[in-house]
Amino acid sequence: MRLIARRVLAPILTLALLAPGVLSAQVDDDRLEALKAEAQQNVQNNAKMVQEIVDMLYSFGELGMQEFETQRYLTGLLEDEGFEIELGVAGMPSAWTARWGSGSPVIALGSDVDGIPQSNQKPGVGYRDAVVDLAPGHGEGHNSGQAVNIVAALAVKEIMEREGLSGTLLIWPGVAEEQVASKAYFVREGVFDGVDVNLFTHVSSNFGMSWGQAGGNALWSVQFKFNGETAHSAGSPWRGRSALDAAMLMAQAWEYKREHLQPAARSHYIIVDGGDQPNVVPQRSTIWFYFRERDYEKTKEMYDAAVKMAEGAALMTGTQIDTIMTVGAAYGRHFSRPVAEATYANIQAVGLPEWSEDDQTLARGLQEELGVTVRGLADSLPELAGPVDLSRSLGGGSDDIGDISWNMPTVTLRYPSNIPGGPGHNWANGIAMATPIAHKGAVAGAEVQARTLLDLLLKPELIDEAWTYFNDVQTAEEEYIPFITEHDQPAIWLNEDIMARWRPLMREFYYDPSRFDTYLEQLGIEYPTVRTKPISQDDDGAGN
Repeated sequence: MRLIARRVLAPILTLALLAPGVLSAQVDDDRLEALKAEAQQNVQNNAKMVQEIVDMLYSFGELGMQEFETQRYLTGLLEDEGFEIELGVAGMPSAWTARWGSGSPVIALGSDVDGIPQSNQKPGVGYRDAVVDLAPGHGEGHNSGQAVNIVAALAVKEIMEREGLSGTLLIWPGVAEEQVASKAYFVREGVFDGVDVNLFTHVSSNFGMSWGQAGGNALWSVQFKFNGETAHSAGSPWRGRSALDAAMLMAQAWEYKREHLQPAARSHYIIVDGGDQPNVVPQRSTIWFYFRERDYEKTKEMYDAAVKMAEGAALMTGTQIDTIMTVGAAYGRHFSRPVAEATYANIQAVGLPEWSEDDQTLARGLQEELGVTVRGLADSLPELAGPVDLSRSLGGGSDDIGDISWNMPTVTLRYPSNIPGGPGHNWANGIAMATPIAHKGAVAGAEVQARTLLDLLLKPELIDEAWTYFNDVQTAEEEYIPFITEHDQPAIWLNEDIMARWRPLMREFYYDPSRFDTYLEQLGIEYPTVRTKPISQDDDGAGN
């Protein structure tokens, strides 16, 4: 039904836009290319805004569900640009949407905004050197994606206003992506109702685009909470029932289970609450698992096995399972072929940034520091990637953009703002993220995103093709079954205590663009700073 409605709408939209002085929704290739070139120039004219957004979010370093400085800054910027702001969407206080325009098509632009615990790092310094030691930071690069989307949207908005183009732009943040704790709720609560295509962005060390079934795994994030009874750990331990014992027995049971998991499976856990002090038998304990597999059924098998282990651990310790709580979830990803092909053509048109020798020096210095292949920054574009055969996949990471991709045509644009060779979720992955490398990569990403927005606005057949692929290929044989239920609620308490501890110390180092051109300047960092190779005794006899 939805696809038929869009096929009827396209010619009506075209006729409506043929009024005098108003650009037709269908333009010839030369006119479209001219508009794309103009959009790219608009992005380049706003390169300073890209740099400021990237640097500002880097300085905030906020963790999932606590991205309030990020929310305040970005929504203020977008409100000044005429966007309608909604805060606290889908029951998450740090979430928001920004909407501009009217009518069809409705194009959503999303990117994650949360950071990584203990990854605080001085940008532009090619070795471990924190601004605030052990504080959170952007050890993946989620500080850069909103700059890509916002500046692309503003570049196209300028053209839409002048040409009288119909269309709605919806900008949104990936809140708490590291806990895969938001996007399934965005879908459930109707944040994307009426959206024609979702354009997502994610930081990388090169451009990248794929269509069809993606690699990686689905994920189910679950906390198991046990209740026992306290007692004096030395005076009367026999009167206690240790909830910590239950959590540890469950963990040990899972370790034995690992031998019997398929190669693609991934699982990890931490004990969130193990008691208060050693001389009191713990009454409460919580263990937090991530279960990852290639599809819904295989992931659910892991979850079901863990529930049985929790029940067994409770029986063995005389404790009770208090709750089994879903914290977040991510469906496997499947991306739109027509939109991916259009985006990849725009990647080829834009190409990689021109890296300076300073950029390359930082990249090579970090790679040498990490003991990985020293190859500098990306110098050639990869091919457009096609579907992954899950039966041969060895699994890997997860992203809750998968839930969105199974509800509307979606692609993820990867753009070159980071250095190849980082371990991921680590201080090393933050080193480039408030430097010219990140700024140039985000500008290039915004150019691609702006060109793709114009394709979607001015080629109605592309949206029709995207929905044909979605309905007739992607969802023809597989049904989306969300991991979350109607009773699950967003885990808005995540990272509250961590940010309450670190935010006052980090606030002193927030970027101030009114006083400093860049965050590097504010921190007094010479770019690039890399470790110099020690002089050996063979060189001058002085030793190291």
